[in-house]
Amino acid sequence: MTNKDQAIDSLTALEALYGVPGAPALRKVARRMTPLYRKWIMASRFCVLSTVGEEGTDGSPRGEDGPVVLELDPGTLAMPDWRGNNRLDSLRNIVTDGRVSLMFFVPGSNNVVRVNGVAWLTADADLRQRFAKKTLLPATVIVIEMSEIYTQCARAMLRAGLWDPTCENADVPTVGQILAEVSEGEEGGESYDAAWGARAAKTMW
Repeated sequence: MTNKDQAIDSLTALEALYGVPGAPALRKVARRMTPLYRKWIMASRFCVLSTVGEEGTDGSPRGEDGPVVLELDPGTLAMPDWRGNNRLDSLRNIVTDGRVSLMFFVPGSNNVVRVNGVAWLTADADLRQRFAKKTLLPATVIVIEMSEIYTQCARAMLRAGLWDPTCENADVPTVGQILAEVSEGEEGGESYDAAWGARAAKTMW
């Protein structure tokens, strides 16, 4: 086990290990949407929403069949929250501490776009209607006021081979198996996995 006494506990020590960032790493940051950042964000159907609250942090995957967010104005994004398991981890955090970060992915691209800002929730009927899918409306909408938007270089995605079609993941455990393990067999299992598809279909459009 790593000795915590060896933890890096000052910014001075940290910066001494890494040095200063290059000019491109600093100049790529914008405070509002630009035409090319807008093009990227509108091409993204999947992002990870990170929040922080009184009980800790949370990272939540968010996906749509089109753009994962709507641009309300060059400095404001809106994201629908569709009903799921009702844990509400991200939403509870946003209510108590609006700080958020989003990481946007585009299938096949090894680059990522990141957004940091402050979010709040609304159940405004008109805004919810803008995300209507057939007869379904999101329960709430997350409104994100951007403080910065910038690209993330491709190194991490390239190392992971995320879009490599030759990667095999047949041995990855199912959700039912994981649930059975952590609940000591009280929940999950093969029956959970078999029924999940039907449950998910009820919340899709």
